Amino acid sequence: MTTISLDGTAPSALDVDAIVIGVLSSDSGPALAAGADDVDRAYGGRLTEALGTLGASGKAGEVTKLPAHGALSAPLIVAVGLGDSPDAEGLRRAAGAAVRALAGSARVALALPAGSAEEAGAVATGALLGNYSYLKYRTGNDHKAPVEKITVLTVADAADAVRRAEVLAESVTLVRDLVNAPPSDLSPEDFAEVAERVAAESKLDIEVLDETALVEGGYGGIAGVGQGSINPPRLVRLSYSHPEATKTVAFVGKGITFDTGGLSLKPADAMDWMKSDMGGAAAVLGALKAVAKLQPKVNVIGYLPMAENMPSGTAQRPSDVISIYGGRTVEVLNTDAEGRLILADALVRAGEDEPDLIVDVATLTGAQLVALGTRTAGVMANDDDVREKVVAAAERAGEAAWPMPLPEELRKGLDSSVADIANIASDRWGGMLVAGVFLKEFVADDVRWAHIDIAGPSFHKGEPYGYTPKGGTGAATRTLVQIAEDVAAGTL
Repeated sequence: MTTISLDGTAPSALDVDAIVIGVLSSDSGPALAAGADDVDRAYGGRLTEALGTLGASGKAGEVTKLPAHGALSAPLIVAVGLGDSPDAEGLRRAAGAAVRALAGSARVALALPAGSAEEAGAVATGALLGNYSYLKYRTGNDHKAPVEKITVLTVADAADAVRRAEVLAESVTLVRDLVNAPPSDLSPEDFAEVAERVAAESKLDIEVLDETALVEGGYGGIAGVGQGSINPPRLVRLSYSHPEATKTVAFVGKGITFDTGGLSLKPADAMDWMKSDMGGAAAVLGALKAVAKLQPKVNVIGYLPMAENMPSGTAQRPSDVISIYGGRTVEVLNTDAEGRLILADALVRAGEDEPDLIVDVATLTGAQLVALGTRTAGVMANDDDVREKVVAAAERAGEAAWPMPLPEELRKGLDSSVADIANIASDRWGGMLVAGVFLKEFVADDVRWAHIDIAGPSFHKGEPYGYTPKGGTGAATRTLVQIAEDVAAGTL
């Protein structure tokens, strides 16, 4: 269990395994950032020269290690690049990269720029997120354990900021663990049981609908997607209430615990990371866990529709017609466009809570990756102001997002000859936007709503960078917490 603390002690005197300092890039070479002065003095004023000799440039995320040669109590100095003008996100990424490079160490102190509570909180958040490892199934000794004790060096009054960092990192860790879990260990029923444990620990109210209750309640999207699997579907409703709250926000997260595409089967190379298709539901669960600890003055409701999309003799077929909760009918032209079906059920149900804002988050479309790549989420909404403020909340939380439109002309492509609406359009263009247009149909016109497509950002297939590991990233968790806090503050 990693612990994190604050300390105002000079870094050169600390008995730790490594001291982390920041390095800025400049035209004349690497330059020491704030926080490194004491280390440089102890090193005889030769740190910049030594780093230059080792090829350090100060480029963001670059990590350079050099021995202290007895100049410090710590045996190792680790310099991490900050770029030319780091902001809060730059500090988060630098701290994450440095701590990840020190895996296997017991004690690490961070002498990065942390002159304010905001900067100290950013350093703490990045360090904790970068310290993540998924080791549940490791049996050998070929891996290094996370750093045991992290100290953020600052003279600022940053206790609240560091506590917030701990809460966010704990929630993101939960989400990453869920996304990384093999689908054999995370059926909808398993996922619902995790939600029940989190609810009990966090004092959240919870309701779980099983497959019988879903059919009886008219949740045709969730029941239809889940009918092909031996693992039956679930719908989880979580709620947090604050006695002084005047506003309510509802979060809805896609929870496909594994997506084969159903009878519209995916190719094999598109299926190997579909354990991550429940990343939206995991983010909602993680956000509720964090909200329960941070206690903003807002009521928050979370819906987690869960199903496993499998091909079998009982699976729904292309051209089947299902009835979404509330009675709207959908022609299922492609069973691999299943996420929008389970979200439709949950969006209609969330509307019955009369929230001031609904935000859904989902690993919804491959088109999101085509349009925005693997790191930037797409944000759509039925209100321009909501869309812009959700994007701004994501950016403040440190998660990349980009505003996208919902063109009215795309709705015609979803016309069905036999039902109220089809689940895909007749052509392939604008797939991310078409999915958003479909979801908009299940939100009342007088309810403010935003949709966040995290198909790319939820799962990182490449090498780690900054505080982002390989595998599950915990995408959108911090954004949802920020949205809840913004609603509480009356700014969203």
